[in-house]
Amino acid sequence: MPSLFRFLVVVGIIGGIGYATVFALANFVKVQPREIVVTVPPDKFVKQPH
Repeated sequence: MPSLFRFLVVVGIIGGIGYATVFALANFVKVQPREIVVTVPPDKFVKQPH
């Protein structure tokens, strides 16, 4: 039983570190929005005959 408890504690700590990392990235990293322009050739809109 102590090994199960130790395993659950380790998994909980690893999960907490992962959660804290995602939380920090979501709240402290500022993303600079920018415009992206992609040119699509007109032949992509024409249905190709089989």
